[in-house]
Amino acid sequence: ARSAAAQAGDAAAEAADEAPEAPSAGWGPDLGPPATFVLLRHGETALTPEKRFSGSGGTDPELSAAGRRQAEATAAALAARGTIEAVVSSPLRRCRETAEAVAARLGLEVRIEEGLRETDFGAWEGLTFAEVRERHPEDLDAWLASAKAEPTGGGESFAAVARRVAVARDKLLARYAGRTVLLVTHVTPVKTLVRLALGAPPEALFRMELSAASLSAVAYYSDGNASVRLLNETAHLR
Repeated sequence: ARSAAAQAGDAAAEAADEAPEAPSAGWGPDLGPPATFVLLRHGETALTPEKRFSGSGGTDPELSAAGRRQAEATAAALAARGTIEAVVSSPLRRCRETAEAVAARLGLEVRIEEGLRETDFGAWEGLTFAEVRERHPEDLDAWLASAKAEPTGGGESFAAVARRVAVARDKLLARYAGRTVLLVTHVTPVKTLVRLALGAPPEALFRMELSAASLSAVAYYSDGNASVRLLNETAHLR
């Protein structure tokens, strides 16, 4: 004969099988809709295919014909998605022209945010990587080794760019809480926003590919956490 304790255990197991399952625990409390920054790198300029340093201290080039086509293709794709509620741009011409193409399609205005401008590359502006390596090898090595190193001629370090991009990010998060906003900016600011969201070290900047007119996205929650949702999407350009 089985013991009373064993029989009681069987009864408890049967009751557990019949009871509804407890809801599974989620990742955390419902924090409401995040602020989502859709990050658009500007379309091509004449310097882009040549892979020349093109920051905020150079000639401020306009979009090339290819860049204008990329901007229009991006505008069409974002209009089809229908999620963008505001458009914010770097003050540089290539970004403003890209942003205006999108905003016109969406029926929105473009707000300028100075903190979204590209790095000032100092004396490297307009040069290729190989030309910088030939003319300023020690400065380039230092720049590749440390986020605090500046390009030759008093350009901006990546550390300085990260500080101003973080200030711009926080300002925009306060303004657009819970909304989806298109930020039209440059390689370094986009990579910096992604890096900061991931908590990655500065050298991660050299480990991301970012094509002209590509889309990336980061969602920011009210508890201070962030989630990278997209990186370097270019399907809308094909």
